[in-house]
Amino acid sequence: MNESIVRWLNELATDVARQEFRKCCGASWWCDQMTQARPFADFAALVAEADRVFATMMREAWLEAFGSHPKIGDLKSLRMRLTGNKQWSEGEQSGVTSTDEATLVGLAEGNRAYEERFGYVFIICATGLAATEMLAQLKVRLRNDDAIEFRQASEQQRKITHLRLKKLTSSV
Repeated sequence: MNESIVRWLNELATDVARQEFRKCCGASWWCDQMTQARPFADFAALVAEADRVFATMMREAWLEAFGSHPKIGDLKSLRMRLTGNKQWSEGEQSGVTSTDEATLVGLAEGNRAYEERFGYVFIICATGLAATEMLAQLKVRLRNDDAIEFRQASEQQRKITHLRLKKLTSSV
């Protein structure tokens, strides 16, 4: 199935391919670079290119990618800014939909503190995590210095993008 997604992406018109890549990462620059890098030989080449592009991405593009994510635990925000990845964000954050009020309040307060401290939304690859695990990670990461946290947020974005590239297969 992964090879069929590669053939499909390779054949798409430029603007349509860019929209598909945007479902995976909200950074316009990353989407443009990935669109221009086609054709890909196989799925491994697609993922390798995604990582190569991430390795050269400027801070502003990372911030744009982070900004495309809803706040963890903010159910209103889960109704989303970017229509393209709405269904995936909701599924990825499903661990917060059945949690207790205290955890949701903790996430909301933690998100506010995180944004005040770092200037961008807390990003975590939430797939498979319970809300309490996300909150625990948020508390730990609030203690990071700016450089370490930016690297950790970037790595979380990379993981999310990898998962979403695989999810494109279900839309073929």
